[in-house]
Amino acid sequence: MIHRQLLLERFDALLQPARFKDYGPNGLQVEGRPEVARIVSGVTASRALIEAAIAEKADAVFVHHGLFWRGHDGRLTGWLRQRVALLIEHDINLFAYHLPLDAHPEFGNNAQLGRVLGLAADGRFGEQDLGFIGQPDGGALSAHALAERVAQRLGRTPTLVLPEAAHDRPLKRVAWCTGGAQGYFEAAIAAGADAYLTGEISEPQAHYARECGVAYLACGHHATERYGAPAVAAHVAAELGLQHRFIDIDNPA
Repeated sequence: MIHRQLLLERFDALLQPARFKDYGPNGLQVEGRPEVARIVSGVTASRALIEAAIAEKADAVFVHHGLFWRGHDGRLTGWLRQRVALLIEHDINLFAYHLPLDAHPEFGNNAQLGRVLGLAADGRFGEQDLGFIGQPDGGALSAHALAERVAQRLGRTPTLVLPEAAHDRPLKRVAWCTGGAQGYFEAAIAAGADAYLTGEISEPQAHYARECGVAYLACGHHATERYGAPAVAAHVAAELGLQHRFIDIDNPA
């Protein structure tokens, strides 16, 4: 059992949130009991995850998507009040790290997704160097083969936009950025990617793919971001002698 301040300091030392311009506060978002022995990690601080953490008798919850975001008006009403009330009632600490968790070179969402999909990063691209780019393990592969790999390893069939010009071209350089990073597609193209993999797709990306000859794979926001939070929490828990369990709350998005 350790003090929550030591846990916060360890998370901050590992993820370095001060380096990032983010969309909300990173670190301790809701203060619970001072002493922590058991951590539950998950993707999003949803009511379902909080209830699961209560059932696990967790002292702390560690997530990628916290409760507070830039532009929030700050009122504790509706769903937000319900989530915060549960945390306070059960004296549970909530730790949330957004972009710092995406970017960590070993335990972050992008690094872990690359591990799961067999993509070896050798460079970064995009705003705040959040995007990863590199080569598929075992050499070049087709876009269809990459899509099949995604489906098998993430358990979700991706949306594949495959330009005619890229139909038979082997993918030597693959770029990726987890979650809602469709806005990084142009930067990935500029970085020399043959394919770009992220969580979501918006209307413009299909046109960019066809006009630039670069394959685009939308693999699910939640599906691509299931790996960073448990990797960080497990690493820190092992260092500090704490118990840890990852709870995956299914999300079709």
